[in-house]
Amino acid sequence: MFVYWATTSHIGEMLKSGATVYIYENGFIHNKVLIVDEKVSSVGTANIDQRSFKLNFEVNAFIYDPVIANELIQDFAEDVKVSTHLTLELYENRAKRIRFKESISRLLSPIL
Repeated sequence: MFVYWATTSHIGEMLKSGATVYIYENGFIHNKVLIVDEKVSSVGTANIDQRSFKLNFEVNAFIYDPVIANELIQDFAEDVKVSTHLTLELYENRAKRIRFKESISRLLSPIL
């Protein structure tokens, strides 16, 4: 839960910058997917941080194939169906106990 709270502590900044955020409600997804121009995809587990690259030895694959990119887009659309769209208003109205847990977890994030 600490990792989750540390992660959610950054969502406000993302929402204020115009990001669209969905909270997946059907379990936990660790993969990260990036699709560029419906042609190039990156799929893997690596977070964009030093811990993932140097300590955890996580990796992403880069795929140059529009067919795979389209399949990933469709997979994402299916995931959105079982997700909650988190708006800035919902985020800012979260409980104070959640904000507290996020603050503590954010401090601990370098060792999580």
